[in-house]
Amino acid sequence: MLALMKTQKGVGFLELREVPEPVPGPGEVLIEVKACGICGTDLHVLHDQFPYWPPVILGHEFAGQVVALGPDVTRTQVGDRVVGEPHTQACGHCYLCRTGNIQICPDKRSPGWGIDGAFARYLKMPERLLHRIPDEMSYDVAAVVEPTANTVHDVVERAKVEAGDLVVVLGPGPIGLLAALTARAGGARHIVMVGTPADEAIRLKKARALGFETVINVAEQNPLEVVRDLTGGIGADLVVECSGAAPAIASTVELVRKKGRICAIGLTGKESISFPWDKAAAKVVDLFFSMSTSHTSWNRTIHLIATGRIPAGEVITHRFPLTEWQQAFEEVEAQRTLKVLLVP
Repeated sequence: MLALMKTQKGVGFLELREVPEPVPGPGEVLIEVKACGICGTDLHVLHDQFPYWPPVILGHEFAGQVVALGPDVTRTQVGDRVVGEPHTQACGHCYLCRTGNIQICPDKRSPGWGIDGAFARYLKMPERLLHRIPDEMSYDVAAVVEPTANTVHDVVERAKVEAGDLVVVLGPGPIGLLAALTARAGGARHIVMVGTPADEAIRLKKARALGFETVINVAEQNPLEVVRDLTGGIGADLVVECSGAAPAIASTVELVRKKGRICAIGLTGKESISFPWDKAAAKVVDLFFSMSTSHTSWNRTIHLIATGRIPAGEVITHRFPLTEWQQAFEEVEAQRTLKVLLVP
């Protein structure tokens, strides 16, 4: 089968290769991949800015159908339509695994960077990590369950968005838009989306189309002044940082109210950045970091998407065959798209 592989360490080294089809082992199933989204992590691996173990097939935002069962599979049937948590090879024994935090187990090797992923026709996955999707949910929409589960975990479970919150989201890319949709589903009274001139044509336009109350291009408006006007000078209840840009990260402390919350989602790709620590301390801010998804976020997300509470499919703008991966990656990096799917 054809697979998109990171072949060795370094910047670049991404290519289509013919590889053997995977064979499911005990407790594993074989999944025919119907669609898989390009994630920021895939770009970080391309540019050598995220841990990975080459040669490895990229891709982890997948949806597909079970086509074969390995030994000892008891709860899954051939034909099941599924998505899956990317927490393969979590050890199951460390204090993180034993407390239900397998997503940050130090031994975890996820599809797409630690072990072979879903930019291929077939993927093998442990049965225990699978979630069935409703029959009425398309595979394309199901392919964005994984990034949406990230925002549900981050915004709902970690930062605990509350009914009546005023929420600022910095960075209107796919994750930023999904975070804003998640905050709205969680009861936020007002969403402020903030982007740059580079976001205007696609991302901020989509934010307006999704009905967010205040959409700001920083070249035209000062987000801090807008938020102060909206809150009577108090500040935002929750600021969700999705851009990974150092100036935006620093601005979260200005935007948030005293005793407010900052939800950190965006990754910088750098070892360290400047942050106004004392100002955050003086405001008694709660700062929430997250990495990947919890088990509970998946079923929440599938329900929220299936019922229309989070219209996650709205962030999908392009669909490419796997053979056109290079154009797909170029479109993503040039910010001419939102969520892009590759179809094996």
